[in-house]
Amino acid sequence: MPETHSPAMKLNSTNSQRIEVLTKTNFGKLMPLLVTVYIISFIDRTNIGMAKEALGADIGLSAGAYGLGAGLFFLCYAVLEVPSNLIMHKVGARFWITRIMITWGIISMSMALVWNDISFYVIRILLGVAEAGLYPGIILYISYWFPQKYRPRAIGIFLLGVSIANIVGAPLAGVLLQLDGFGGLQGWQWMFIIEGAPAVLLAFLVWKILPNTPREAKWLSASDKSLLDHVIKSEDVGESSQHNDLRSLGPVVKDPILWLVVLAYFTHQIAVYSLSYFLPTMIKSYDSHMSTITVGLITAIPWIAAALGSWFLPKYAVGLKKSKMIASAGFVTVAAGLTIAALTHTNIWVAVIGFFIAASQLFVIQSILFTVPQQRFSGATTAAAVAFMNMCGLIGGFLGPTVMGYLEEQTGDKLAGLWFIIVAVLIGSLLVWGLKYRSTDAPTSLEGKEN
Repeated sequence: MPETHSPAMKLNSTNSQRIEVLTKTNFGKLMPLLVTVYIISFIDRTNIGMAKEALGADIGLSAGAYGLGAGLFFLCYAVLEVPSNLIMHKVGARFWITRIMITWGIISMSMALVWNDISFYVIRILLGVAEAGLYPGIILYISYWFPQKYRPRAIGIFLLGVSIANIVGAPLAGVLLQLDGFGGLQGWQWMFIIEGAPAVLLAFLVWKILPNTPREAKWLSASDKSLLDHVIKSEDVGESSQHNDLRSLGPVVKDPILWLVVLAYFTHQIAVYSLSYFLPTMIKSYDSHMSTITVGLITAIPWIAAALGSWFLPKYAVGLKKSKMIASAGFVTVAAGLTIAALTHTNIWVAVIGFFIAASQLFVIQSILFTVPQQRFSGATTAAAVAFMNMCGLIGGFLGPTVMGYLEEQTGDKLAGLWFIIVAVLIGSLLVWGLKYRSTDAPTSLEGKEN
């Protein structure tokens, strides 16, 4: 039998102000560390984009093999998302995130050992196994700390990690690739070693300072903990299972709205990872003599737009109607920007403007989509739903780079795959109009009902 929950509590003005102050405090205490974790994670999973040309020259990696290897990361990563999140729900975020970081850091450094296509595929798969559960785990962790009104904002700030990773990672990788011959290693080997090590080092800081729940937070008073816990639990009106294992997926796979958000997220991930892995190559296609440092600096420009979007826009996604409008408009904007880039084969700066426009909405969309499972489920079922959504959506992370590599190899045009992304995100813009919260969007404790 599914559990039932009481309606969200109504707060007086004094407690509403206290919740707002507590939320700001928790933002300051938690988000810098979580964003840093995600920056390192995303650099380590996407830095092969900057190494693509060097791997082709040194180990004979073709565009098709590169695209397949880039996508293979997501197979085991996706399959292990749900069990990983359920484990974190049981053992706590501090231990589980620490474990994830240590293993992914070691395997990321091992990318320096690849010597052919097969070794490239194997280590990419192992990296996916090691990192599985990090993103949905932190999304679940955010739901422990922030009332529903503030979650799009919290997720948007967390997703700054992707943008900062690309802003910092691409130029940094460009510099590290210049280390060819130093210590008898190639530049791309130094890149993987140096960029993988921070994950292991930061893991010890996570273990030392990250509290599992607000109840463990040293910066909150007993009354603050009680109020925050009461508000979050009172908003927990979604369907839940009595099970804390894979059986908690039962309500998830039976929910048609969850499948709709999965499909929308699938189209979104095609765009995110196709750009993450292939943007440096597309930038360099305009000038084959461009240095790796220049490629890295130009590649960073669209991700600045992504950072601005994820910082400023998710806070306006309050209520279902506004959320759907912002998400749909975001998908259309991505398509428009990529169309500009796809039609531009001679002027790099016009193309960069197109990529800038497209990237500005990527994490606005994502921050909205991940509030839906938190609105429809509770308890262990929320953990399962968030992981299941990420697991299925990440198939797009496999499909996008694979198709991009195939189309580049077949046509010789490094921009050919953009049309595939454009069609995908336009489908996503339609899908989001069918999204619903539980119980026809019952009002939360901190805001009135929006129709």
